[in-house]
Amino acid sequence: MVELQNIQKRFGENEVLKGISTRFEPGKTNLIIGGSGSGKTVIMKSMVGLVSIDAGNILFDGRSIVQLNEKVHREIRKDIGMLFQGSALFDSLTIEENIKFPLNMFAADMNEKEKLDKVNHCLEKVNLTNVNNLFPSELSGGMQKRVGIARAIVNDPKYLFCDEPNSGLDPKTAIVIDQLISELTKDLNTITIINTHDMNSVMEIGEQIIFLFEGKKWWEGNNQSILDTDNKEVNELIFASKFLEKLRS
Repeated sequence: MVELQNIQKRFGENEVLKGISTRFEPGKTNLIIGGSGSGKTVIMKSMVGLVSIDAGNILFDGRSIVQLNEKVHREIRKDIGMLFQGSALFDSLTIEENIKFPLNMFAADMNEKEKLDKVNHCLEKVNLTNVNNLFPSELSGGMQKRVGIARAIVNDPKYLFCDEPNSGLDPKTAIVIDQLISELTKDLNTITIINTHDMNSVMEIGEQIIFLFEGKKWWEGNNQSILDTDNKEVNELIFASKFLEKLRS
């Protein structure tokens, strides 16, 4: 479990996170949603250690990343898989080399054959074959996302963070990526935490959802209860388009 305990963060006079507390459970797709400036990007960067919080605590299965030493931080980082917005693949490396990159960092005890077997296993998991020697520029956007997911899971992470995984994808491909992330979450029993503004993702895979508004946790629920909430700000986000508003009525 990943637990946030009253976390706070400000940049100068701008208070971005205002005492947020919540829990993210394994085997579930946990979504963080909110409008621009709500704090969802900062909260994810705080959890993966890219931003230090001003107050509060962040616990990974009871281990505080705020209070622990560098050695334990490295152990936790090894357990984290990250799918970046835009995939963030290395253009100059082949697909195989991209996926192998985390193994080279954290799995020094593995030989090259073991690493290659692991790479191929992860490619099978994301339904990609015969792409090992290709470069990212030779793949479609959806295929690049799958490679990004393969790289994120190659170290068998306990914690999988996904930053806007459907950014830049067409709706049909976005659904495929959502389903893939959901399936992997169940198969690997990971604690999957997703930042998104894609309402299709909310409806499709939102097993646990927190909604941020002006730096606070404004609502919490799932993809069933979110349709019935009377929370004004949640409804303004979910039914922002005229099309969705018509469906609601």
